Amino acid sequence: MENFLCVSLRISLASLCVNIPESFPGAAAVTQIASNIQITPLSMCFAILRETVLDRHSQRNENVSAKAQHRSSLRSENVQSFSTTGVFSSVLPMEIDSKICSQARISRDARFDGRFFIGVKSTRIYCRSICPVRTVKEENVRYFLTAAAAAEAGFRPCLRCRPESSPGTPAWLGSSATVSRALGLIAESALEDAGVSELAARLGIGPRQLRRLFLRHLGASPIAVASTRRLHFAKTLVDETRLPLGEVALAAGFGSVRRFNAAFRKTYDRTPSQIRRLSRATAIQPEHEYLFRLHFRPPFHWDALLSFLERRAIPGVEVIESGSYRRTISLNGHSGTVGVSHAPDAAQLQLRVSFPDARWLFLIVERIRRLFDLGADPREVAVRLSTDPWLAQRVKQMPGLRVPGCWDGFELAIRAILGQQISVKGASTLAGRLVQTFGEAIAAGGVLTHLFPRPEILAAGNIARIGLPARRAETIRALAQAVSEGQIVFGAVANSEDFQDRLRQVPGIGEWTAQYVAMRALGDPDAFPASDLGLLSAAAPARERELIQRAEAWRPWRSYAAMYLWQATGEDHSATLDGQTAGQLTPKLRRAAIA
Repeated sequence: MENFLCVSLRISLASLCVNIPESFPGAAAVTQIASNIQITPLSMCFAILRETVLDRHSQRNENVSAKAQHRSSLRSENVQSFSTTGVFSSVLPMEIDSKICSQARISRDARFDGRFFIGVKSTRIYCRSICPVRTVKEENVRYFLTAAAAAEAGFRPCLRCRPESSPGTPAWLGSSATVSRALGLIAESALEDAGVSELAARLGIGPRQLRRLFLRHLGASPIAVASTRRLHFAKTLVDETRLPLGEVALAAGFGSVRRFNAAFRKTYDRTPSQIRRLSRATAIQPEHEYLFRLHFRPPFHWDALLSFLERRAIPGVEVIESGSYRRTISLNGHSGTVGVSHAPDAAQLQLRVSFPDARWLFLIVERIRRLFDLGADPREVAVRLSTDPWLAQRVKQMPGLRVPGCWDGFELAIRAILGQQISVKGASTLAGRLVQTFGEAIAAGGVLTHLFPRPEILAAGNIARIGLPARRAETIRALAQAVSEGQIVFGAVANSEDFQDRLRQVPGIGEWTAQYVAMRALGDPDAFPASDLGLLSAAAPARERELIQRAEAWRPWRSYAAMYLWQATGEDHSATLDGQTAGQLTPKLRRAAIA
């Protein structure tokens, strides 16, 4: 386009301005100025006209882009607004507050770990905010929203603070709903199975628009984000396991060892073997067993989260003992176990994995991170919820409360249906019977004896024989049938609202179950099961409509607000039978639900 304009201008000037007539207004001035700067009057006129046309062309593009961006924002962006005390602007997510970043960098505040990365201009290395190296002068650093953005700018990861070990950039941080959903899909290896075009199609937008959104909100393209995640996980496997490097390449998602080696040389300027020799010594684990350190942003209320999981543990599948969480897992026909414990002296959890196929380690680690809500930023949550008198004191008393996720969405949904209209303890008893009757027995050792039943098994089974009312048994069978036929898919959900609509089409599943599943299985921070008797009891004497209205001020953290309210009731809550309000319950059922 620029070449075309230049040619057109030359033709126009040749025909109009070859000889500037003396009678032309300002002709003498033009000739004098051109003489002073040692160019011909024709060249000067050409330069002025060229810049004028190009400026107008640029302004036109900016106006078109602004209008398109405005239409897009009205149609699909739904940019989330957060507290102005955060690092990032609530209006323009890519605007980083350099003053706050500088303060966090100098103080090495762990609460900001993973929320931004620091690029050192002299060494071309990027670090975490808690990096222990000597503090660099402010004029010698750049700040990046994500590790992928730093890598795209030509910076290499620091070998000392290890950016791959950071809690990660929260999916909701300063991003649109579309980008947030895309990050969730990428975390579940959506780009490994398909390309950007298919990922964009699942989100309901075009691939170019998806790339623009990523560049605007994260500073890097979808491919760059996925590649950085893959490389960081490979670095973790090199540092923290003794897994052969060829298996590391496969486990991290590299198609070949050659690509794996090339990526390490390009990023770290070292081979994987050299990186392993530089890493700290790790104890040799038994075959097919791995130890990972998963970092989080403090504070982290480990006891409250563990207590929540203990009350809802499925006998034979989950157990909480000696201050740690253990459970059985199944992926791609293989079974194993995971165990998670808290390291009190560090902002991290220790994850022990026993699984025969290393290619699934990335997915296992990502699921455990979501189960324990390690990507959350408790500081942002506390700022918003503390503005409400109902919650301010609870937030102060229990800082760092997390929203527990789940290992498998189908398992959680079944557990939620079992909990309708009965106590939490009663629901766990029924879940244990379901596992014993329909689950697959494995030799995991100790009290972990079974895998949770597969959907096709429950779809064909007589669920009522475990002592379940016929209506709830039919709900479980219908949900299992829908999942086994692919009508409902819990993994890689692109749109929470659409998923909840499909879930509510199953007879016996209403708003409470749909919101509870979105809260824990999908990791939706704004899901809110308002009809829950525990929430209504904690907010007494509020009615459901009043609670919903008040909860509007808690957005986008209503799931965390629910956790704080449940703490006030001892967490022995249960849902009403979906479709039946709390006022329709008999006094006996009401007591059973919250006792």
